[in-house]
Amino acid sequence: MRKPFIAGNWKMNMTHIEAIQFFDDFKFNYENKNNCEVAFCPPFTAIRSVGTVIEGDKIDIKLGAQNMYFEESGAYTGEVSPIMLKALNVEYVILGHSERREIFNEKDEDINKKIKAAFNNELKPILCVGEQLEIRESGKAEDYVLGQLDNCLKDIEEKNIGLLTIAYEPIWAIGTGKTATSDDANNMCKAIRKKLANLYNEDVAEKVRIQYGGSVKPHNITELMAKSDIDGALVGGASLKADDFLAIINY
Repeated sequence: MRKPFIAGNWKMNMTHIEAIQFFDDFKFNYENKNNCEVAFCPPFTAIRSVGTVIEGDKIDIKLGAQNMYFEESGAYTGEVSPIMLKALNVEYVILGHSERREIFNEKDEDINKKIKAAFNNELKPILCVGEQLEIRESGKAEDYVLGQLDNCLKDIEEKNIGLLTIAYEPIWAIGTGKTATSDDANNMCKAIRKKLANLYNEDVAEKVRIQYGGSVKPHNITELMAKSDIDGALVGGASLKADDFLAIINY
């Protein structure tokens, strides 16, 4: 049985002071009725502050980052290395988010290097995959997403795959208020799991958790989580509101 995994991606929101204020509210109302694994992925500037609150108050919440570079050090102005994240007790790192792909032109090959660097430094990647609206409407969404998976997991060893989380995020549903139907989302997650079985084996495929992301809200989380192959959610805007995120955790 895969443990549900709900992760909040704050994107470019929250100063470190605002992050501390968020947790002042959040921790007093925090409960986890479903025994989910819960993680927050704040901006780089707030990671230390969030980590200090989590450690100091002994809250059972994991710390994540939103991105990293694949080199461990060097002349890469503006980048953050896996070693830097590890030193801050970061456990998870989001890689290949559609905003990184669409706005910053990251390619599958770049993401593949980042995944390898994450595993080499004992970080757990959350690999994002998903299609644009025109690809969905053309009927080629599954081929496109599985192609992303093929490229991003090239030469990744089987021993590491159990530590991977995959987040299926249809690009047309991110921040738009639109959500894939629960059946559409589950069908894609099921196809991803079948692809993992082909790339590795059935046992590995059954261990990997697959999240859905794309306008996840308190009103749609229960329906999504009832599906066979959706193991959690990568939550954007709703993770910035303590009450909404708590409602999602306790779907």
